[in-house]
Amino acid sequence: MSKVMIGRQFCGPPNSGNGGYVCGVLADGLAEDLNGPVTAVLRAPIPLDVDLDLQRGEDGMVLSGQGSLIGAAGPARVELPEPPPSPGLEAARAAGARHIGHTQRTHPICFTCGTAREDGDGLRVFAGPLEGAEPGVVACTWVAHPNFAGPDGTIAPAVVWAALDCPGYFAWVEKEGRHGALLGTMTGEILRRPNAGEECVLVAWPIARDGRKEIAGVAMYDLDNRLMARAHQVWIVIGPPPGQAA
Repeated sequence: MSKVMIGRQFCGPPNSGNGGYVCGVLADGLAEDLNGPVTAVLRAPIPLDVDLDLQRGEDGMVLSGQGSLIGAAGPARVELPEPPPSPGLEAARAAGARHIGHTQRTHPICFTCGTAREDGDGLRVFAGPLEGAEPGVVACTWVAHPNFAGPDGTIAPAVVWAALDCPGYFAWVEKEGRHGALLGTMTGEILRRPNAGEECVLVAWPIARDGRKEIAGVAMYDLDNRLMARAHQVWIVIGPPPGQAA
């Protein structure tokens, strides 16, 4: 067992850890052993700035705190979706300029998508609708800041998972015009981590909705259009699903 702390810098909601980042913390202890995708499931809000217990169990990694299960990770439970091709640098930059958070208050302090976060403090991943694509397909670019790199100059795995997080949320915002969902499950794999200062292309798309569950796919590419990472996400809608009364 080891102790981990999710600092306030890595928040998603103001008083809870960023879902993608915490999934990445869980997955990081398994990725090398499994040599393949990992599924991480979040069971409760993630406390900030407190010691949590991270331990290896029979089926994978378990994160708990104050006697409660927070999350767990193990071998992939779903097949990762085949991603669309990279939209390319210029199209992704143009889509990012259309990010809804630039004109509306969404999640201003989120580690991944917060518009109020400074470069190198947050990731500033601003996914917006991709021109000419199906409704809900969003894209943007992300420059991997050196603050998040390790001694070898590559970005920490948990930060890569965090970068994959919010684009899937905004895919459903753009498709259905609604806000309010929390990441429940994320299955992901990293094929290559970005180098410090490297610009990447992110694209996300809605896959299916089942009641309160909204399923999305996310992919990260380098500027040579090579796949770097991808994920399958299940978002849990807060409140009634679209089209149903409260």
